[in-house]
Amino acid sequence: MTNLTIIAIFLPLFSGFLIYLIPKIDRLFCLLTVSISAIYSIYIILNNVNLSIQLLDNFGVKLLVNNLSGYFILTNALVTGAVILYCWQTEKKTFFYTQAIILHGSMNAVFVSADFLSVYVALEVVGISAFLLVSYPRTDRSIWVGLRYLFTSNIAMLFYLMGTILVYKSNQSFAFEGLINSTPEAIALIFLGLLTKGGIFISGLWLPLTHAESESPVSAILSGVVVKAGIFPLLRCAVIMEDFNNFIHIVGIATAFFGIFYAFFSQDTKRILASSTVSQLGWILVAPQVGGYYALAHGLAKANLFMVSGVLPSRNIQELQNRAISTRLWLTLVVGSLSICGFPLFYGFCAKTLALKSLSSTEELLMNISAVGTAMIYAKFIFLPSDGIDRVKSNLWWGVIPLMGAIFVANFLYLPAYTPLNILKALGLNAIGFALHLFLFRKMVFTLSRYFEEVEQIIGMMILMLVVLFWMVVSWSSVSFFA
Repeated sequence: MTNLTIIAIFLPLFSGFLIYLIPKIDRLFCLLTVSISAIYSIYIILNNVNLSIQLLDNFGVKLLVNNLSGYFILTNALVTGAVILYCWQTEKKTFFYTQAIILHGSMNAVFVSADFLSVYVALEVVGISAFLLVSYPRTDRSIWVGLRYLFTSNIAMLFYLMGTILVYKSNQSFAFEGLINSTPEAIALIFLGLLTKGGIFISGLWLPLTHAESESPVSAILSGVVVKAGIFPLLRCAVIMEDFNNFIHIVGIATAFFGIFYAFFSQDTKRILASSTVSQLGWILVAPQVGGYYALAHGLAKANLFMVSGVLPSRNIQELQNRAISTRLWLTLVVGSLSICGFPLFYGFCAKTLALKSLSSTEELLMNISAVGTAMIYAKFIFLPSDGIDRVKSNLWWGVIPLMGAIFVANFLYLPAYTPLNILKALGLNAIGFALHLFLFRKMVFTLSRYFEEVEQIIGMMILMLVVLFWMVVSWSSVSFFA
């Protein structure tokens, strides 16, 4: 199993360099590599693997492979594979596939890391590869958006690195377990870096523009997988050290509502989806024990929706409401939307039910309200008109059909979710959200200033968040809140 883990990390990186030297095998070799990652992750999940690999004896640098890793690696493999199929008949050059597969391998490395130093190295490679994919079209706009993402990412990782050094100073180890014995400054710096990298709460104000302005397949990778690389260490810390559960839950709930708020005031389809990603990351954080299961559900549906958004006749939701789209395209939107809404017979229903099961009564109430907001947002897509005329290029279906198939098949992974009470609750929450859209908000047009999405404001928000995090840690420590 140790050898398989090393292969899962280094094979994508080796493939990236190999296909750049032999361009004719780029797509095929990428697909083979992600298939191996998928098989590896399924083996982990089915066999309930729990493997720890110590890399450096005296520094706490180690790998940890378990079910949480398995679900995230599977998400990475399925989303990346779908994007490769989506781009199969396009004119993407070998450079695109090289960066996609290096990004895939770097994220695999994050998902098996159990120390802050390994995560830092992997996240830095993720940031560079993501930047190259965002700026791939080489237009002035794409280069600016890419540089904006890279600058924000680097600032976040600088804070993270300072926190990592402080953790080592306190424990002579980079292991995650050392966080609980570290200074408040270390905890605040590491959490700020990861929250920003993952696009969480106000630290994620960079996310809507970056995901919306990237090419659709790149947006699918960013929202489906890359942001999850930022929150994965937070889940690890919450699972390994239950002392951080309260903090992670609070951040998750706040993020779920913050993303809905931003999506509600968006009229651009890709910005709606990007803002919704922020909200769904909150669902992953609020239930760390089942975060991998929920991450897979979100990754499949969101990658599906972003790829479809690239072939819509318009990005303005108001125009789409008065302009019919093809029925097949509409059905694809409906499948992804209903899954994220947690509608029965879709994977998202099982994921939401499992997440809510692990919450307290107050947290469950708040997340149910959030679920109504999610249904209200995705009603914008579900109730678009269709005319039955198919105008969509075939390469779209190469990518979305496997994702839709996975959404249906994975629905049977947690059959205990299908109790009469759970089904009725899900139907009721979605009905409320759909009704609010149809009878109250459908004809209303709301806009929100993008002032806080400017680079200088994003950095300012990061500093504000750092101060808040520091005083939260200090106050909680003084009253033994983590106990």
